[in-house]
Order: sequence, then structure tokens, then C-alpha cells
Amino acid sequence: MQHLLLLPLVIALTFGQPPLRYDNFQVHRLLPQNTEQLQAIHQIQQSYHELNFWKDISKVGEHVDIMVPPNLKHRFKDVVHFYNLSTEIFVENVQELIDRESLLYTKPEEGFNWRNYHSLDKIYQWMKSLPQLYPGRVSTIVGGKSYEGRQILGVKISFKPGNKGVFLEGGIHAREWIAPATVTYIANQLLTSNDSNVRAVAESRDWYVFPVFNPDGYVYTRTDRMWRRTRKPYGSCYGADPNRNWGYHWMNGGASSTPCRDTFAGSSAFSEIETKSLSKFISSIADKLDAYIGFHSYSQLLLIPFGHAGREVPSNNKELLRIGRNAARVLAKRYGTKYTVGNIPEVIYVASGGSSDWVLGTHRHIRLAYTYELRDTGRHGFILPPEQIIPTGEETLDSIVSIFQQADAS
Repeated sequence: MQHLLLLPLVIALTFGQPPLRYDNFQVHRLLPQNTEQLQAIHQIQQSYHELNFWKDISKVGEHVDIMVPPNLKHRFKDVVHFYNLSTEIFVENVQELIDRESLLYTKPEEGFNWRNYHSLDKIYQWMKSLPQLYPGRVSTIVGGKSYEGRQILGVKISFKPGNKGVFLEGGIHAREWIAPATVTYIANQLLTSNDSNVRAVAESRDWYVFPVFNPDGYVYTRTDRMWRRTRKPYGSCYGADPNRNWGYHWMNGGASSTPCRDTFAGSSAFSEIETKSLSKFISSIADKLDAYIGFHSYSQLLLIPFGHAGREVPSNNKELLRIGRNAARVLAKRYGTKYTVGNIPEVIYVASGGSSDWVLGTHRHIRLAYTYELRDTGRHGFILPPEQIIPTGEETLDSIVSIFQQADAS
């Protein structure tokens, strides 16, 4: 208990201002059982801006996870009762999850590891060390820049010339800490694993690895752990959703034009310097790319474009489904973690302006495009305990190896 009491002071001294706290914020899971209840949840979302939708509205029979502040606790209870909505409390106190996670921040004397989550500086230091550790195989690359002037840093891993290229994207949503952790875990395994299957896949591709697409937002999550967006000001609000800001079917469903909303798509396509600069970089190497894979959390899904309204699917959709379903079966073998595979609107919800949609919609020659929604299914949500980093990395790498083995065999 003494450690928990000291923790806010330690973080405040480290990051310059005390972190926002989420004491007695609860996460409620609602299950709409008919169209009237689905519309009721839409009405709740529009009426109560203080509610934070951890898992957004999808369709009848698909649950919705909502973080409720303590000042709305009783009002929220009355509203769900009025609409006869089925609900349960999934997280009793969000701050308790944050406190347990925070106790495992990296100690200054520790090297880079996958036992805990790391600051942006720590991640970048590790990435910058790789060319010296693996000369001739790793080079650092800058894919873009942020509103606050940070580099969007990546590494290129290449074992021989002439390989097809794979782009790995993580951390576009700032609060999804397991995504950068998983991407760095995979990068490390590509360089160090002795497993023959991993080695074969690693050495058959050039890997463009970007663990943190949204560095300003990621840094800000040390002040507000639940921050999702970029940090560009829009009046009294800050940031746009960088995964609603790409210029393919921008604002065509599942995005908001309201600046304070978590799914605010920006003032125009590529209004955020992060997405604009990254799109230019991706286009500059697009002729080398055969695959684009993004990493998010949470829900345990393997998603296939396209996310916008209108039911567009890739020209090789059947192949992507076949490869993805087999990858999910492989992923489940290690720890029994179950993933659902399918096109974005069918599996989760309509969401336009996403990075993978833009990549596949703009560069049609790219064969493989997937987005992982990593662990878990809601018991911890975005605040996945650090002890799950390595298991998540292991099973995800298993599935990625499977994806490229199948692609090569086709």
C-alpha cells in the first residue's frame, strides 16, 4: 500500500506534472439485444460526452464497453435501466489497474526488456542501439514527424538484398501500450530467435518496423493513461484520431467531426502531420512492400480492410480470410487465446480513414494487409498487465510466421 501512495509523486517528478487519476471510474459492458437498444446506446453516446467508449458501438449482439466517471455513476445506472439494457461491470476501478501497471515502470538502471512497458525515450534508445548490435542488418529510419516535433522512428531489418518488404505499425492509438511492446518484441525475435521457422521468415523479408506511430500521444499517456489521439490543438480540445485521418474514404462512416470526440477524424484528410508525413514515407517505399500489418488493442481480432461504409473488400479477400483464419488457429495453439478473423465492419464496426485502408486502397499491389486487435477481451482492456507482454508477443509472432509461410506456399 505504501508503494501505491508514493507512486503519483514518483511519476509527477519523472514526467513534470501529476498524472490524471481515474479513481472509481468503472467500465461497464452493455449488450444491445435489438435495434432499439442499439439506437439507445447511440443516444447515450451523443448525450454524455464524459463517457469514454473503450469498445465502440457495432451491431445487435455485440457488446459495448463504456468507461463511466464516478459523477455519472447513478445517472448512467438510471439510463441503462430506462432502456432495459443488459449490463455488467467489467472493471470496478480503473485507477487500480493503472496503479498495478505503473509499479512495473522501467527502473533507470534496467536495460530494455519485455517485463514492463517503456517510455518513448527508452524505446528510441533501444532502437538506436540496434545498428551497432547488428551491423549490416539494421538501420534506423525516420518515417515522419509529430506535431510537437518528435521523430517517428523506425528500423529497417534486412538480411539480404532483393527481399519483399513488410511494414509493421504500432502505437497509432496512444493508450494501447501493448502494441508498441509487441512490435518491439517481434523485431527483437526477428533478429535473435533460433527457431528455424522464425529464422526462415525473418530472413526472407525486409522489415520496416515502427513501434510508435503517435509519439506525442504516447508521451502524454504518462500524464493521462487513457489518451488516444494526437496532440494538435483544436480550439479547447486536443488531437485527432490518427487512425481516422488517412485519405482513403475519409469520414465515410465510424468517425466523428466533433473535435473533443475520441474518433474525431481531423479537420481534413491528413490534417495531422503524423499521418501526412508517414503517408509520404510509405509511398516512397511502397514499391518494395508486399505486406502491411498494424497492431492495436483490445478484443483479440485479426482484421482485414476495408473499414469504411460501403462493403468494399480487397480483390484477394478470400485469400486474406483463408490465411488469417489459419493464422488465428496457429496463434491459439500456444496459450489458447482465441481470435476472430474477418473484414473490419463485419467483425468490429465501421471505421473509415484508417491506415491499413489507405495503404491497400492507394497501393493496390500490396498483397497482405491485416490489423491485430491484441489481448484481452475486456477484463483489463487498454491496461493489459505487463506480465502479458511476452505471452502476447510469442503467440502473435507464431501467427505472423504462419501468415508468411502460407503466403509463400500459395
